[in-house]
Amino acid sequence: MAVQLRETGVYRLWTPERMTTAVIFASPHSGRDYPPEMLARSVLDLQRLRSSEDAFVDRFLEGAPREGAAALTARLPRAWVDLNRDETELDPALIEGVARSAAGPRVLAGLGVIPRVVSANRAIYSGKLTREEADMRIATVWRPYHATLAALLREVRGRFGRAILIDLHSMPSEAVSGAGLRQADVVLGDRYGAAARPETVAAIEAVFARLGLRVARNTPFAGAYVTQHYGRPASGIEVVQVEVNRGLYMDEAAIRPLPQFEAFRARMMRAVAGIAAIGRESATSHGSLAAE
Repeated sequence: MAVQLRETGVYRLWTPERMTTAVIFASPHSGRDYPPEMLARSVLDLQRLRSSEDAFVDRFLEGAPREGAAALTARLPRAWVDLNRDETELDPALIEGVARSAAGPRVLAGLGVIPRVVSANRAIYSGKLTREEADMRIATVWRPYHATLAALLREVRGRFGRAILIDLHSMPSEAVSGAGLRQADVVLGDRYGAAARPETVAAIEAVFARLGLRVARNTPFAGAYVTQHYGRPASGIEVVQVEVNRGLYMDEAAIRPLPQFEAFRARMMRAVAGIAAIGRESATSHGSLAAE
């Protein structure tokens, strides 16, 4: 199947010549094009800046268009703009002129739409950013990504009667071991049933289980902005956040693929194929719409 690529400075969007599934895949945190101005201004070196990146996750989605599904991946890093936060989640400790009273717990922890810290609570900058700079990042990065994602969801729902977004992330191995989930390889977040239908989540869990991966739900990750904002099962749009244990495929300290990376990537590509197949039921039952 022919694959089409639309590429901007913000994202890459791969689409098949013809969509055959209601499933869309996205990776908002795997971007690794660090702006020179960020590298110049940050008090951290590139290695430490990359610690909050979902490194290599976008490579798991390379086969999605061959399965008839679209794949949207970020190019710019989470440390520059976090695409899994609301654009209003501005950090008063980082950005000038922002009222502290409006900040929620994630923002106060330094994890707003413009992050103040990376992993291990390491500060990215030594001082504050201007409000104009924050607004510029949101206007040029956050909004184009979400405009594209929203349009893609509308297109797929119009074609198949529903859309299923798989928002793919990675999690530090210590996140699951610290939560008492040492055996969890994958965590599915559906906002405790609010963002996706139970049968959809069960089918996704079964795909990973058939591949020998242990799955947990909603603990310690139930889904953040993308899951909460777009997940509206009653309106035909479902979202499941998928967190994959980094310890399965990468050296987490060095941010380097492990020797078994390619084998694990092949496993994840089989998972992508299996999840895409879940959306083909919609393609079949809405054939007249798909033909238009």
